[in-house]
Amino acid sequence: MKVVIVDYRMGNIQSIVGALKYLNVEDIVVSNDSYDIFSANKIILPGVGSFATAMHNMKTLGLDKCLREAVIINKKPILGICLGMQLMGESSTENTSSSGLGFIKGRVCKFKKCNLKIPHIGFNQVNFASNSKLFRGLDNFSDFYFVHSYQMISEHNINQSMCHYGNDFIASYEKDNIAGVQFHPELSQTNGLKLLDNFIKYF
Repeated sequence: MKVVIVDYRMGNIQSIVGALKYLNVEDIVVSNDSYDIFSANKIILPGVGSFATAMHNMKTLGLDKCLREAVIINKKPILGICLGMQLMGESSTENTSSSGLGFIKGRVCKFKKCNLKIPHIGFNQVNFASNSKLFRGLDNFSDFYFVHSYQMISEHNINQSMCHYGNDFIASYEKDNIAGVQFHPELSQTNGLKLLDNFIKYF
């Protein structure tokens, strides 16, 4: 089992590597090389920071085209984490309007003004569908660790789970071989490890 973590110079990569090692994943590769991505059994797209900067980095490295071929054409399973989850959407309004990878019909916008602190930081409960593969074996309303100021919204059925922070927002989605989570499973203790294990086993 070869799991490739995409390195586009942004992301909480070492924590993900540590979580995968804990799960006894033997072949963990951190890379932005097309050979590694095309030969992967599973792909993880991490990310922390600016949407526009992330997309610029990926285009500079040729990762946008590489990932499209691997994920859309070759149907490689991919898990986007936090910013990585957002990047697989169509666009973001962060700073200036930026186009995403377009793997999922959804767009990213800032949290609506509310009396709660932004960014949303800390553990929060996730309400998921009973047919979810990511959350298989977990209790509904299990908690996961979030750090974000922007949220994904979609009018389409992307088998999304929901979280509430001032308003409901998409906490995760699953569409065929494509999955994304707004939270950080690698920082979510037992629940996060179970979710990562589910991605490896069931996608």
